[in-house]
Amino acid sequence: MTILFADPRVAAIPVHESYESLVTLGASFGPARARVRAGLAARLRRAQAALPVGVSLRVVEGHRSAAEQQLIIDRYTAQVRHAYPEAAPWQRQQLVSRFVAPLEVAPHVAGAAVDLTLVDRRGLPLDMGTPIDATPEESQGRCYLDSPDLSADVRDRRALLARVLTDAGLVNYPSEWWHWSYGDRYWALVTGADAAIYGPVVDLDRLDQADRLAHVDGLSNVDGRGDARWGGWAA
Repeated sequence: MTILFADPRVAAIPVHESYESLVTLGASFGPARARVRAGLAARLRRAQAALPVGVSLRVVEGHRSAAEQQLIIDRYTAQVRHAYPEAAPWQRQQLVSRFVAPLEVAPHVAGAAVDLTLVDRRGLPLDMGTPIDATPEESQGRCYLDSPDLSADVRDRRALLARVLTDAGLVNYPSEWWHWSYGDRYWALVTGADAAIYGPVVDLDRLDQADRLAHVDGLSNVDGRGDARWGGWAA
């Protein structure tokens, strides 16, 4: 059974914030240079190394501001309202959460999620069955990771993506084959962890400067490139 972001069990997961920095992913993950939490970056590098020669991960988005998240929520809510005019408010919330997380539990806002795909040795995207960000309505359900309405080649590519990312400790949001996360509330619920380790990045702005510096002192630069950052935390 698919667990949706709107499931109250997701919001009930506590957050024991790790205060890990956002780091910028290197060029090997594509031109987006997405920013993610340091622990997620390390796991993405592990997944990248596990892929066969000639295939690479291409990350198109990582951390997203609260304002950007709310804009996506608003736009898709309007589409759902148009497509399902008879839906009750609670039904509409469930439908919307198939494609975009409520702000309070959004993995992207926590710097804990990436949207990604596979590319070949020339950097050209492989056919994964749908574009990234195809809605359930647009894709007729083929956006689901395990959709039965896929060619054998696409199923194999999705299985490869799922294997390397799952082995690296990430979890998938089942209605979006491209969305994978680590350390957020959804990840904690799916894996059985006691708590999430990454909360909304915007919340970290409420720390006073002394608290931030104390946590920074204990952090190591996981990318080894000096790009661990504590500035720009505001959403």
